[in-house]
Amino acid sequence: MKKSLIISGVALGLLTFSCKSSQEDTPKTTYEVVGEAEIVPGNYGDIVEEKDVFTPAEMISKVESEGNFEGKIQGEIKEICTKKGCWFSMDLPNGTSMRVTFKDYGFFLPTNSQGFPIVMQGVATVTETDVETLRHYAEDQGKSKEEVEAITEPKREITFEATGVIIKSKA
Repeated sequence: MKKSLIISGVALGLLTFSCKSSQEDTPKTTYEVVGEAEIVPGNYGDIVEEKDVFTPAEMISKVESEGNFEGKIQGEIKEICTKKGCWFSMDLPNGTSMRVTFKDYGFFLPTNSQGFPIVMQGVATVTETDVETLRHYAEDQGKSKEEVEAITEPKREITFEATGVIIKSKA
């Protein structure tokens, strides 16, 4: 009787463990950072593979023709939220910049990652950012009170919501 209880307990434990591990099979971030990092390069958010990567120009073309883009693009971090790395911007080939945020605030990038090359996966859309949010972003960048107050109109732009980002080493 005791042997059958032990065997049943072990079987139940293995079944429970195998169910949990199958739910956690989706790879997630290799780094969890808020603030500066000693080592910046790495994968943040969902694991991103460097294949089937589009250029920013290809992304812009698709957003303009279809209204959105879902996939991977490459670029370079221009500016980053200096408070906790909760967004960054990158230059686009059409002379504008694009703000990148992270799905459900699920991860952040190191605040010292400006200038690093990246590959990111997610969704790009055209959005209109209201004045209050633009002012919040300016404060996050450390802009002066005068610069923040000078923002008086909403901005229509391409934005990107990333599910994962690879920060690569600088060349």
